[in-house]
Amino acid sequence: MDAKVTWQERLTFTGTADSGFSLPLGSDPDVGGDNDGFRPTELLAIGLAGCTAMDVISILRKKQQSINSFEVRVNADQQKDHPHVFTHLQVDYLVAGHQISKAAVERAIELSITKYCPAWAMLSKAVQIDHSYQICETG
Repeated sequence: MDAKVTWQERLTFTGTADSGFSLPLGSDPDVGGDNDGFRPTELLAIGLAGCTAMDVISILRKKQQSINSFEVRVNADQQKDHPHVFTHLQVDYLVAGHQISKAAVERAIELSITKYCPAWAMLSKAVQIDHSYQICETG
């Protein structure tokens, strides 16, 4: 995989990768940016959420779970001083649907964490990651 960022102006960049998609990167005005794009550390958290979300929803669909909505939230605590590394990550899975199996959700999350999600595998080498889940019954 290849990825790059191209400088636009000030602290504004455009990120692209092999997929051909692009996204804006920016920074806070307090450090000279224009608040016009994702912060790179936000993308790390989004990458983790997206990686495990794709695994879990794929597994739950194979298990024929009737899911109406699904969300993965990541809360990242960061060190106050530079380089502002993550010090703890909390990943919360929110699953809503009809008669969702608790065992299926637990197994899907376990497989993502231990086998499939490269973002989790990489980040967990550097920072503690905890997780939880909630299942909401919908009609």
